[in-house]
Amino acid sequence: MSRTAMGTSFNRRALLRYAGLAGTAAAVSSALAACGGPASTNKTGSSSGSVTAVLGYGNNQTWDPLQTASAFAMAAILHSYESLVEGDPVTREPFPGLAKALPADLKSTKLRFELRDGAKWHDGKPVTADDVVFTYARALDPKENVLVHSFFSQWLESVTKVDAKTVEFKLKFAFPYALQRIQICKIVPKHVFENNWKAAAAGKVVGSGPYKITEQAPLSHTTFEKFADYNGPRPAAYDKMLWKSIVDSAPRVAAISGAKPDAQIAENIPPANAEQLRKAGRTVEFADGGNNLFLLFNTKHSPFADKRVRQALHYAIDKKKMIGIGLRGTGTAGTSFINPKLPGSQPAAQSFEFNPEKAKQLLAEAGVSGLKISLSTTNTSLVLDCVKVIKEGWDAIGVQTTLDSQDTKALFSKLDNGDDFQVVATTNNPLQFGNDPDLLIRYYYDAQSVLMNRYARWSGDDTNALLALQDKAAAETDETKRNGLYKQLLDQISEQAVIYPVVFTQMGTAWDPKAITGVRAQGYPGIYLNQAKPV
Repeated sequence: MSRTAMGTSFNRRALLRYAGLAGTAAAVSSALAACGGPASTNKTGSSSGSVTAVLGYGNNQTWDPLQTASAFAMAAILHSYESLVEGDPVTREPFPGLAKALPADLKSTKLRFELRDGAKWHDGKPVTADDVVFTYARALDPKENVLVHSFFSQWLESVTKVDAKTVEFKLKFAFPYALQRIQICKIVPKHVFENNWKAAAAGKVVGSGPYKITEQAPLSHTTFEKFADYNGPRPAAYDKMLWKSIVDSAPRVAAISGAKPDAQIAENIPPANAEQLRKAGRTVEFADGGNNLFLLFNTKHSPFADKRVRQALHYAIDKKKMIGIGLRGTGTAGTSFINPKLPGSQPAAQSFEFNPEKAKQLLAEAGVSGLKISLSTTNTSLVLDCVKVIKEGWDAIGVQTTLDSQDTKALFSKLDNGDDFQVVATTNNPLQFGNDPDLLIRYYYDAQSVLMNRYARWSGDDTNALLALQDKAAAETDETKRNGLYKQLLDQISEQAVIYPVVFTQMGTAWDPKAITGVRAQGYPGIYLNQAKPV
C-alpha cells in the first residue's frame, strides 16, 4: 500500500476496528477457559482482597495487544501488559513503564530505553530487549498491518537492540508526541507469541503488568489475580479482580445499584441513570473526551462539494438543544474539531454556533434552494436522540430532511461498497488510543484515511493543503510554533467541514465510595484500576 512519507495508513480493516464494528467472537484459549463459572462470580461486597467491575462492552473480540480496538480488552490490557512508557489514563502524562527512565532529549531522532531491573513475564521469564524488538518489528511491518501500525509508521523508522536490556528507537524526524505514542504499543513476550498470534487473539494473555488474567468467559466475565513478581511503578492493590461484561444498560446499572451492590465500579453509565445512582450513594462522574457525533458529507454528491453548503448545515443545528435533549446535559458543542474541553484544542475560525439566518445566507450564496437530504444515521440510542434535533434545524431553514437510520455495520458496509449517499451522522472516539492533536486529527484526515477518501470522497487542492499543513505541524519541535500550525489546521478543517463534530459526548462512570477509592471517570470506554484501592 502506498503512503506519503509522513502519512498514516487508515485502511478499511483498521477503520472498522477503530469504530468497533469488526471482529467476530473470539475462541477462548483452552489454557484459560474453565468448564463452569468461577466461585468469584458471587458478590464480592467491599472485600479488601477483591473488586468487581462492570463494563458495558463485550470481552469476546480479539485480545491481541497490537490489533484490538475492543473497549473491554484494551482496558484489561492496561492492567496486564506494559509499554516502555506508560501514561496517566486521563492526561496521558508519560512515566516509565517497562523502561527504567524516560529519555532526556526528546528533540533527538534517536531515543534509548533501558529496561527496568527484574521485570518478568507472567510465566516467570525475564523481559528482554529481544521482546521489545520483536513487538515493534511486527508493529512497523506494513505486511502485518496491525492496528497500532498506523500510530507509528508516520514517524518511527526502526527499533533495534543495543544490549540485552537496552533498545534504540530511530525516528524519521524528531516527533514531539513520541512518548505519548509509545504508550499505545504494549510489549509482548517473543517466546510466547512468535508464530502464535492466534492464541493472543483468542484470549491468551501473558504480560508483565500488575495483574495476571486467570480466566476468560466470552460475553460473561474475565478474572484477574495479583502478579506477585511485578516490580513496576503501580503494583496491584487487590488480590483478585472480576470484570463482568454487561452490554445492556439496565442490568449494568442494576449491578452498581442498591444497598449491597454486586460491583464496586461500573462504566458506560447512561446520563438518565445518574441521579438514581447518586441517590443510592454512588459517586457518578462524567468525563469529557473524544467521543463525538459528527457529520460526514459525500463531496461527490451535489451540492456538497461546496463548503458553503456544508457550513450552512452546521450553522442550522441547535447544539445546546441537542445537548439538553439528546445527551441530558452531558456534552459539549463542537466549536472546534478537537473537543474544546481537551488541552490540544483551540478555537476554530468557524464556531458553528446556532445561526439559522447565516445558514440561509450561505445556501443562497451557494445558489442552493429546495434542497432535499436523506441523512444516513447509525441506530444507537444516542444518535437517534440527537439526529432529531438535526432534522428539526434543517427543516426550519427549508431543507427537507429524511432520517435513514440503519444498523451500524450495515451502514458502513454500504459506504465501503461505494454506495451513493448524501450525509452521514454517526459517532466515533479516537481518544481511546491517545490525546495528542496529531492523532485526534489524523484519525479522520489523512492521505490514506477511509473516512476522508472512500467515504467523504474529498480530494483536490484544499485536501492537499490541509494534509501538508498537518505534516508540517507534526514535525515541528518548537511548541509555540507547533501550536500556531495547529491553530491554522483547526481553522482550515472548520472552513472545509467535510468531516466535523456536532457535539462531543461525555463518558459516565459510577462507583461505591464506601468500597473503592483512587478511581476517576475517563473520556473513553473502559476503567483503570491500577491506582484503585479498597476503602
